Amino acid sequence: MSERIKKYQIDTQENRAFLKEIGENLLSFGHKFPSPGGSSYYLGDDGTPWTDRNRETWITSRMAHVYSIGTFLGHEGSEALADAALKGLKGELHDKENGGWYAGLTADNEIVPNKQCYAHAFVILAACSEVLAGREGAEELLEDALKLYDLRFWNEEEGLSCDTWNTEFTVLDDYRGLNANMHTVEAFLAAADTTGREEYRVRAGRIIDRVLGWASSNSWRIPEHFTKEWEADLDCNKEQPADQFKPYGATPGHGIEWSRLITQWALSTYKEDKKGAEKYIEAAENLFNRAVEDAWNADGAPGIVYTTDWEGKPVVHDRMHWTLAEAINTSAVLYHVTKKEKYAENYADFMEYLDEKVLDHVNGSWFHQLNEKNEVIGTVWPGKSDIYHALQATLIPYYTPEVSIALAVKKGLEV
Repeated sequence: MSERIKKYQIDTQENRAFLKEIGENLLSFGHKFPSPGGSSYYLGDDGTPWTDRNRETWITSRMAHVYSIGTFLGHEGSEALADAALKGLKGELHDKENGGWYAGLTADNEIVPNKQCYAHAFVILAACSEVLAGREGAEELLEDALKLYDLRFWNEEEGLSCDTWNTEFTVLDDYRGLNANMHTVEAFLAAADTTGREEYRVRAGRIIDRVLGWASSNSWRIPEHFTKEWEADLDCNKEQPADQFKPYGATPGHGIEWSRLITQWALSTYKEDKKGAEKYIEAAENLFNRAVEDAWNADGAPGIVYTTDWEGKPVVHDRMHWTLAEAINTSAVLYHVTKKEKYAENYADFMEYLDEKVLDHVNGSWFHQLNEKNEVIGTVWPGKSDIYHALQATLIPYYTPEVSIALAVKKGLEV
C-alpha cells in the first residue's frame, strides 16, 4: 500500500494524522466568528467575517458546540471562543419577551423573524457541549432550551416536532419537515448523554421509527417535506429544486446522516440486546447504501449530488461539503460496527475526494459548494459559514459510535 493510499485508509496512523491536521486547521480557521455580542458572523472564504450578513442562531450554536469540543482537544483559544458563543446564545439571540431564540439578527441588529425548530435543536446541542466543557452559565442555558423545546416544538402525541412558529409563538406554520427532526434526534441524544434523562433518547427513537416507516416504503429515499397532518409532499419546491433548506426530492446527504444517527441511537438504546440493535443497523445500512448508489459519481464525475428525484436520478448536481462530511462519518461508523470492508472502501474514496477537491489547501476549511465539474461556486452556500460538519468529520471516524461526539471526545472514548 502506497503512502498516498494509507493517508485515506481508515485505521491507519497516516489517516489519523491526516484527520488531526485537518481538525486543527479548521479550529484555527474559525477564530474570527464572534461578534461583539457573541453571535456568530458568517465566515467568508478565508475565515474573515462577512459582517453584512445575518448573525444566525443555528450558526452560533454550531460554533459553541465545536469550540466546546476544542477545549477537550486542547486547541488554544477554545475556552474564550466557547464563552463568546455562549454569551450570544444567552444574550442578544435570546428572546427575553416571548421565550426561545430568534432566528438571528441582521447586520443592523434587527430581529430576523420566526422561531425555528432547526435553530432550537442546535441550541440544545450547543448547551450540552458547553455543559460538558464546564462553561459558566451552560447548565442554565440547557435547562431553558429543553423546557422551551418541550413546550413549543415537541408533539408527544405524534412523536415528532413541528417546524416554524412566528416570533411571538402565536402562529404555527403548517409546514412539517424532517431536517429539523433529524437535528432534534442529534440534540436529544446529546441531551440524554449529558443529563442522563433517558426520555430524550426514547423520543429520538420515536422520531426514528416514523422516519424509517416513510423511508422503507419509498425505496429508502426519505421524504423531506410534509403537511401539518404529516402527509408527504413529494412535489414540494419542484419549481425551485435547489432551495437552501427545503430542496425538492430526496437529499442523499440526509439519508447518510440519518444512517449514522440511527446507528448511534440503536447502539445506545440496545446496549445488551444485540438483536434489538441489529434491525436498526440494517435499516441504517439500507439508507446509506441507497444514498451512495444514487448520488456518488452519479454524473460521471466524483462527488455526491445534492438531490435526486424519487427514482434516484440526480436533480441538483452540485456537491455540498456537509454531505461529504456525513459520508465520511457514516462510512467509518458502519465499518466499525459491521466490519464490512465495503464501508472502508467507501471511506477511502470519500477521503481521497476530500483531499483532491473539497479541502481548501490555500485558505483553509472546506469549500462549501462545488458544481458537477467540481468547480467552486456559491449559489447556495457562498463562503464557509461555519466548521461544524467538517470538524465532526475529523473526529467521528475514530470515536465510539454509541455516544454523542462531544462526550466521546471529552472521555477519550476512541474505537
